[in-house]
Amino acid sequence: MIYPDNAAEKLGFADIKALIKAKCLSDAGKELVEKIQPQTRFEQLDKFLRQAHEFKELLTNDAPLPVDHLYPIKPLADKVRVEGAFLAEADFFNILLSLKTVFAIIRYFNERSGTYPSLEILFEHLPIERNIVLAIERVIDEKGKVRANASPALADILSGIAKAEQQAHKRIDQVFRMAQQNGWTADGNLTIRDGRLCIPVLAENKRKIKGWIHDESATGQTAYIEPEEVFHLNNQVRNLEFEKRREIVRILTVLTDQLRPHVPLLIDYHNLLTKVDFVRAKALFALDIEGHMPELSKEASVSLVNARHPLLLLNFKGSGQTVVPLNVNIDQAQRIIVVSGPNAGGKSVCMKTIGLLQLMVQAGLLIPADPTSKLGVFDRIFADIGDDQSIESDLSTYSAHLSKMKYFSDHANAKTLVLIDEFGTGTDPMFGGPIAEAVLEVLNRKSARGVVTTHYSNLKVFASNTEGVENASMLFDNVAMRPLYILQTGKPGSSYAFEIAQKIGLNTAILQAAKQKIGAQQKRVDTLLVDLERDKKEVYDTKVAIAQKERQLARLKADNEQLQAYLEENKKTILNKAKEEAREIIRNANKLVENTISGIKASQADKQKTKMLRQQLNVELDKHTDRPAALPSSKDAKQIAAQEVSIRVGDWVKIPGTGNEAEVIGVSKNNLVLAMGELRMVKKRSEVEPIAKKSGSRASRKTYHASISENAANFSPEVDVRGMRTEAALYEIEKHLDKAVMMGFPSLKIIHGKGDGILRKFIRDYLRKYGEVTRMEDEHADRGGEGITYAYLD
Repeated sequence: MIYPDNAAEKLGFADIKALIKAKCLSDAGKELVEKIQPQTRFEQLDKFLRQAHEFKELLTNDAPLPVDHLYPIKPLADKVRVEGAFLAEADFFNILLSLKTVFAIIRYFNERSGTYPSLEILFEHLPIERNIVLAIERVIDEKGKVRANASPALADILSGIAKAEQQAHKRIDQVFRMAQQNGWTADGNLTIRDGRLCIPVLAENKRKIKGWIHDESATGQTAYIEPEEVFHLNNQVRNLEFEKRREIVRILTVLTDQLRPHVPLLIDYHNLLTKVDFVRAKALFALDIEGHMPELSKEASVSLVNARHPLLLLNFKGSGQTVVPLNVNIDQAQRIIVVSGPNAGGKSVCMKTIGLLQLMVQAGLLIPADPTSKLGVFDRIFADIGDDQSIESDLSTYSAHLSKMKYFSDHANAKTLVLIDEFGTGTDPMFGGPIAEAVLEVLNRKSARGVVTTHYSNLKVFASNTEGVENASMLFDNVAMRPLYILQTGKPGSSYAFEIAQKIGLNTAILQAAKQKIGAQQKRVDTLLVDLERDKKEVYDTKVAIAQKERQLARLKADNEQLQAYLEENKKTILNKAKEEAREIIRNANKLVENTISGIKASQADKQKTKMLRQQLNVELDKHTDRPAALPSSKDAKQIAAQEVSIRVGDWVKIPGTGNEAEVIGVSKNNLVLAMGELRMVKKRSEVEPIAKKSGSRASRKTYHASISENAANFSPEVDVRGMRTEAALYEIEKHLDKAVMMGFPSLKIIHGKGDGILRKFIRDYLRKYGEVTRMEDEHADRGGEGITYAYLD
């Protein structure tokens, strides 16, 4: 139940229905949209929401649904019910096309059985009666006309007509040529007058041809004559035409009689087409507003995550602006939210968004909010929005508000959602504030849920001291003097009356006089609220920065866990391989030593021969070992340490403090890009220690790190996101941005295209929140201009 009657319209629900109606293909579907009303049965709402969600998935991810012809069947079926009535050729043709669409839809879902369970309910137990189609196709051809062979009698009649017309045409051609040869005809060819084929004859020669004059020219110089012998043939054709019409009526009557037993099934087919058109329109509208299916709850509660006003969203799409998402929670503990803040700060939009999305969900429509949102079912929705003064009912603005407050107080309960804009206004604030507070106390005592907007300080104090009522405010940037349109619960907000008045240029003397007229206590309260707004803004910015750092930390943690898993998985394999290589080296070394000793013995310890054999032994040993150089003196060691060590791609370094070893996969000025498994990091040259080249351990991991080095070598600080959806584009940019930062690139080139500028705005808003991005600029106008963004990195 919605009170008052115009509440849904004021919340924008009528505009939503109009937009959905425009998506319908049939008049029956539009009529169904017009009947949309909020429902209170949980099972029915759940079914409606799932149908819209499944159809949206179908439109997004599956082949197109065959809905080419959606002609209304029900009016024709009602006509068939009448005994003796018959449908015209066009009526049967429309039924035929509609039935083919019905059967194609049923086959479509049968081929995907189980994929769209909620949509399959629409045609559950609905049979495909092909006999209807076959019966119509035997009579009606592909152009919607009765077939020439629909009956033997019709075939004979059509044959007779063709033969008579041929004879008539042949005979009139003969007469026409004879008249031309004699010079009796006027300029021109054969023509039709009163549906008869005639010869144009000069008036002075009209008696030279026997026949009937059907017409004369405007000057009277030409007479149009139908020759006598042709006249009888044309009469014969006309009589056959009458017989043809009677035979077609007989055939259509018989076909109508054949359809009469199937009237209930035809109506079921009509209902299926109507519902498919209706659900399809809801799904198309959901795509326009980026709608999702929220979680439905049996409790009277509202939990919206990143919700946006659908009408505002559609309006902003055209101008390239973005809608600030709304996050709000209303439940048993936090029943009523009192929203305060500056004028034009978004209080009313916030309240209307909550009310409209609740109406949409209870009408089975998807909403522009995260799927994690959770909404309950309310039996009653009360709204007091705008001015409802009435001359006829002798109601002033405040009287109209009071009449609604009386109704709200009398009829509200725990399953009621109450929405009140500018609570208590319309009369002296000294009296309007206390009355509004008393009404709010009654609503809270009855456990009603709701949102109210106000500027009254007594309502803010009441919300702070009353269980079940919570203060909330719209954030305001008091430095730039502009609203942020972000709702935060917990504290009230200032109206910023003096600050806004000063910004728009109100005379300073007037502002000073106004400040002197308000009490000192009120001044302190308002100053406190302004300071509180500033603190809330700083806390919000800090939370955003922390969330970004937490995401980066989570990515690094995942990379580290992946590296650890790889090491654990390959540890045994690497050790076994190293042991096998060591055993092979020892075997070869023993064989080499034995051969050397045998050679020395064979040469009887000849000095020259012995020296040569030892040199060969050392050469072979050098292939398997790295000989350490002579230890430098302490003085030389200090000089070497003081020099800068040359480190190249492919070298290995040790990270002091952790003892970890990493491979150098990139060098940029004084920065090194290091790889530890899948984990990558950037270190200064002075923060690492070079280590000797590895053979066994490095060789064992060469294959694993080769892909990392290759990726680093092939990485380009450029990403093309043209044609992508916003979420996919931001995800791709985030990956390239992380790689660019890790590898020390000074900038990242982002190609997003121009279009309407929406994607560009989303990307730039995202980059502003990224701490490593110092500035952004467009490409040169000759090389892409606003279609390309350069993000410069710290």
